[in-house]
Amino acid sequence: MDEIKLHFAEELGAIRPMHAVNNGPVYKFTEDQRITNIDAFRDAGIPYARTHDASFYSSYGGEHTIDVHAIFPDFSKDENDPASYDFVLTDEYLKVMVYAGVEPFYRLGSKIEHWPKKYGTLPPPDFKKWAAVCEHIIAHYTEGWADGFRYKITYWEIWNEPDLGSDETDPVNKKCWGGTKEQFCELFEITAKHLKNRFPSLKIGGPAVCYPVQGWVDDFLSYCRDRKVPMDFFSWHCYAKLPSEITYAEKAAREILDKFGFTEAESILDEWNYVKGWVGDEWVYSLRTEKNLKGAAFIASVIEASAYQPLDLLMYYDARPCGMNGLFSTDFVCDKLKGYYPFWMFKRLYDLGRLVAIDNGTNDSKIICCATKNDTDMAFMLTYYDDIDVAEEKKVCVSFDGMADGAYEVEYRLLDAGHDADPVRSETIRGVAGKSYLTIPLFGTYLVTMKKVD
Repeated sequence: MDEIKLHFAEELGAIRPMHAVNNGPVYKFTEDQRITNIDAFRDAGIPYARTHDASFYSSYGGEHTIDVHAIFPDFSKDENDPASYDFVLTDEYLKVMVYAGVEPFYRLGSKIEHWPKKYGTLPPPDFKKWAAVCEHIIAHYTEGWADGFRYKITYWEIWNEPDLGSDETDPVNKKCWGGTKEQFCELFEITAKHLKNRFPSLKIGGPAVCYPVQGWVDDFLSYCRDRKVPMDFFSWHCYAKLPSEITYAEKAAREILDKFGFTEAESILDEWNYVKGWVGDEWVYSLRTEKNLKGAAFIASVIEASAYQPLDLLMYYDARPCGMNGLFSTDFVCDKLKGYYPFWMFKRLYDLGRLVAIDNGTNDSKIICCATKNDTDMAFMLTYYDDIDVAEEKKVCVSFDGMADGAYEVEYRLLDAGHDADPVRSETIRGVAGKSYLTIPLFGTYLVTMKKVD
């Protein structure tokens, strides 16, 4: 029997947002053919939605949305003239996010471009002018410039995956940054310094690298350190088939930032999902898994495990209707998939506010848990995940101590093949300590809430 111990008297600080996503809800402000998932976003309390790759989806605004070259389509125009900008569809997209209670996490740059001709991924002709264009985009959405808005948009990310492809790669085959590493470092320096000077209260960072442990990152951070480039956050990506692969990268990213002197920079994993392999049958298997119960268990276990790592923000890729969206049906976004429910469940932990210590004891790491509390109530999530397709169910003993004396109403909710975070059991317990015995199937997730009643 697996054993988990929860120490509710041992607090580890505020729980951080592990339930953010890439891209926001689908919604029309007119009722014409409105099929929406906006209420599902609200119910899950999605805190942030990164805007990367939004322009792939027509209902967000397609090619006229988010990307710098879409908002400022003619680079020869005057960057100080509001008439040079096309904000209309990006305005609508961000308005939907804000309406859902989601704070945009704005990626400056371009979506990934898989096709043989590149439009937004080539180096801008003038780096200083590009930085000024970004300045005006930020001013439009945070200061009201050009009939804009005063939204709370804290994070502004410079580019996406500039390390995808070496300097020797033909630019036509480079999907995210068509220039050299040296050119990107220069662009980042000019843009980060300009934006941080102009908007000192906002968080400026990036560059959303493919993976944090690599020579490209070392060179980039060394450049930024030596040139005193401001970096409020460092963003990076990790796709994997085991939660331990992601938690390894989370630890490593923090160590690398500290090594290069960026001890105050936030570490943000803003793309992650289940991937067994990127080509052939493994890629097809990955896409199918992302939309099924195994993919949901991977989501839950990564969220739970990441809460205990030196990570400031975790953002799933992708909530946009696409092949990698495990939350919602692609055709009818109002239909929730199994992968939606870990976000909904974690929101209940997040609302309590304070992370508490756990002890896996004899656990073989296939049972992953996260627990939180406030002044009176407690909750925990627990998932059985392994990168296999068939296994016997597990029996788990969850013991807890450090509770205030009194009575608690305990509710058990289960996510598995037959349940969508549905209540399956309830009981009342008393005392400062106790035990709970669970039987959990492979890819199952429990949410257990303990509410003090006297």
